[in-house]
Amino acid sequence: MTTTTTPPRPQPPAAPAQPSAVALLLNGVRGNMRQYGMLIALVFIVVLFQIWTDGTLLLPNNVSNLIQQNGYILILAMGMMIVIIAGHIDLSVGSVVAFVGAMSAVMMVRHDMPWVLALALSLLIGAVAGAWQGFFIAYVGIPSFIVTLAGMLLFRGLTQIVLEGQSIAPFPDGFQNIAKGFIPEMGPYTQYHNPTLLLGLVAVVFLLWREWRDRRRQLAHELDVPPFGLWALKCTAVTAAVVAFTLTLASFHGVPVVMLIMCALLIGLGYVMRNAVIGRHVYALGGNKAAAKLSGVKDKRVTFLVFVNMGVLAALAGCVYAARLNAGTPQAGLNFELEAIAASFIGGASMSGGVGTVMGAVIGGLVLGVLNNGMSLVGIGTDYQQVIKGLVLLAAVGFDVWNKRRAGK
Repeated sequence: MTTTTTPPRPQPPAAPAQPSAVALLLNGVRGNMRQYGMLIALVFIVVLFQIWTDGTLLLPNNVSNLIQQNGYILILAMGMMIVIIAGHIDLSVGSVVAFVGAMSAVMMVRHDMPWVLALALSLLIGAVAGAWQGFFIAYVGIPSFIVTLAGMLLFRGLTQIVLEGQSIAPFPDGFQNIAKGFIPEMGPYTQYHNPTLLLGLVAVVFLLWREWRDRRRQLAHELDVPPFGLWALKCTAVTAAVVAFTLTLASFHGVPVVMLIMCALLIGLGYVMRNAVIGRHVYALGGNKAAAKLSGVKDKRVTFLVFVNMGVLAALAGCVYAARLNAGTPQAGLNFELEAIAASFIGGASMSGGVGTVMGAVIGGLVLGVLNNGMSLVGIGTDYQQVIKGLVLLAAVGFDVWNKRRAGK
């Protein structure tokens, strides 16, 4: 008697476990630890000083003042971040700020030049200064540290020569509005600044559209995305933050003009670094110069353009600073290069190059700006302020080193 046995049916392979919302969130934070870490640090510092100053920090007039006080540093930080991503450094930006401010004063005050024309020529002067330094760095091969150190001394000396050791003032009202003005009010009377409310609405729509577009792209490429509920919570948090900031500005004089300039730079430079070919080449050059050259990256041209861009932004920052002071002065721009470099490293730049974002530079600059403003409001002396900012910079760079070692294990 024979018995037949039926072989067991093969079990279908188990479906891969879907990552939980918490796991996805943690993976996202780990993948962008420097950027999210500094953003969390900025929120913590704001909350700390808001409590410490009994609510003074986030009063509408102080928020507007904070933006106008740090506008030129944030402009410099965006350019410095790109320079550092490319694997270089620029020590001359503070002196270029002073020189361009001096030249704008000479053109407008001494020669009665229209301020729009003087502004355009000032930006051209900055481009020439950046091209001059970029030529020696890119095509002659002199290290950027040496070239820009020489530029720091040269442009500081030229500032003294142009101004003859004296300040020149005052500037036309239109030029002063670059740093101290607000967008004009329009529409019927309300309790808030109408154009600022409109700009806030546009910002909310744009950010939500970008989040929706990015999620669709990730789904189309079968990438992991957060659950819809978590994604909706993120969108709600972003919307709430933008609305709160908009209402704060709209309850005072509205959006400062310098903030519009910074937003335009942030959007433009951010797009170039993320999407344009030249931006990807900058990252490649800073990450591995030899491999980038083998891949066809024109390293000399990219380096040259990076320093031209830095020169233009330094000139713009010089005009903003001169407009805020309402004078071209020989002492303008002192230590601005250190502030810009510190903001870049706090915002996620790496000493080895190839890492960082323009938005990160803005976050780093805001960390320093809120620290300065908050410590001044609570009466901390400038000596202790320098100590605290030095410790913050050291902690940010130390975190970068620790993060690299952890990733290499």
